[in-house]
Amino acid sequence: MSATISKDFSRYDQKLEFILRHAARIFAEKGYHSTSMRDISRETKVSLAGLYYYCKSKEELLFLIQDNCFGRVLERLRQRLGETVEPLEKLRLVIENHLSFFAANMAEMKVLSHEADSLAGEMHAHVSVQKQQYTKLVRRILGEVQAEQSSAQKLDLTVATYALFGMMNWIYNWYDPRGKLSVRDLVHNLTRLFLGGFLSGALTDELQPAPKMAHAERLSVWRES
Repeated sequence: MSATISKDFSRYDQKLEFILRHAARIFAEKGYHSTSMRDISRETKVSLAGLYYYCKSKEELLFLIQDNCFGRVLERLRQRLGETVEPLEKLRLVIENHLSFFAANMAEMKVLSHEADSLAGEMHAHVSVQKQQYTKLVRRILGEVQAEQSSAQKLDLTVATYALFGMMNWIYNWYDPRGKLSVRDLVHNLTRLFLGGFLSGALTDELQPAPKMAHAERLSVWRES
């Protein structure tokens, strides 16, 4: 399996996009491992021979979904970052880009979250490189934002980066794009929450790291053998 697949994949191939869109929905509903190519054939009304014309395996379908999503969200972010040099505005664009893209692709978001380790070999490595590029870009922007602040207390950028992704990636569990909360309002609230905290920073200066315990509490639900 070559990692050059995404270069050969025409995003304008409507039939392939049709298959990927339906495959993502089925993977999101049933789980990747519980879905067969026959399930996808039955749902799309594309023959098995037709499916195998576009992809060699179910794993390659999953790869194309992940590769296309990460490729598009990263490409769109890089384009939009050219609109500003202000770190805070860059961060707002990160959040708006991520949430607006995945609010329009909720099934794909669930698949990316749940099936992150279902790929293997070169396909897994290729998607991992895209994820690392995306993560490093967001981490760099958070570093730029933090560098502009006068507060002496600096947060660990790795913690901040993955906390932000955790907030954004969890929306597929509760957010309804057709509900009362618009994507614009979602972006606004999450940006304020991430930057200012639930209490808008009123108590953050009073917070101190928890003191070290003399004896570590045993929290495992199981008895030690």
